[in-house]
Amino acid sequence: MAYDFLGLVNDINRRLNEVPLTSANFDSAVGFYSLGKDSVNASIRYINQSQFEWPFNHVEQEDDLTAGEIRYAYPADAKTIDFDSFRIKRNSTFGNETKKLSIIDYEEYLTNYVDAEYDTSNTGIRTIPRYVFRTPSQEFGVYPPPDNDYELVYEYYRLPVDLENATDVPSVPEQFRYVIVDGAMYHAYLFRGNTQDAQMQLQKFEEGIKDMRTLYINRYHYIRDTRINAGLSYHVKSRVG
Repeated sequence: MAYDFLGLVNDINRRLNEVPLTSANFDSAVGFYSLGKDSVNASIRYINQSQFEWPFNHVEQEDDLTAGEIRYAYPADAKTIDFDSFRIKRNSTFGNETKKLSIIDYEEYLTNYVDAEYDTSNTGIRTIPRYVFRTPSQEFGVYPPPDNDYELVYEYYRLPVDLENATDVPSVPEQFRYVIVDGAMYHAYLFRGNTQDAQMQLQKFEEGIKDMRTLYINRYHYIRDTRINAGLSYHVKSRVG
């Protein structure tokens, strides 16, 4: 079975001994079948809302700056933006190397640098940006104002959209198809008034999300011990002497 919206809805239908949908009647499906669609989307939304930074929602964005322009809007689907990732990309035309931008607080920007937004005729203050800041209005800013249309690269985590068409594929990897279906079955059982099975499905759904967190989020970084073992050091010195 294909891993798409149609396939996920039919996973529910098979579990409940319902007739599977086809690509021909998927869009016009009503009643319980329509509920199946809503249940799949509700399950996927819950998975995405349960963790801000799932790696499968990660995006590397490239924007062109505009000479003299300081503020820029967030991408429309941005959930969280990694401000530690902002860098100006190497460009042979402008003669610049890749340069990581340092983060400054918005208040610091307002205190020390905001006049550059109004001193637009002073092109002498324009150069390759060194700083990035977060505004309160779903925007980010760079300073100093750029003197060229540099390529800006940064990373963010997106807000996935609901599935609509039969062939739409969720951002959640296929290996966690069962988690999506477990969450959808919770809603399907509630729709049928089977609260006991619904609660059992909810428990399985939550356990599946915990497994996803274990795999993707709860990672331990390797730390190398750089201390010198005094006994080993003495032994080596004795042999050398």
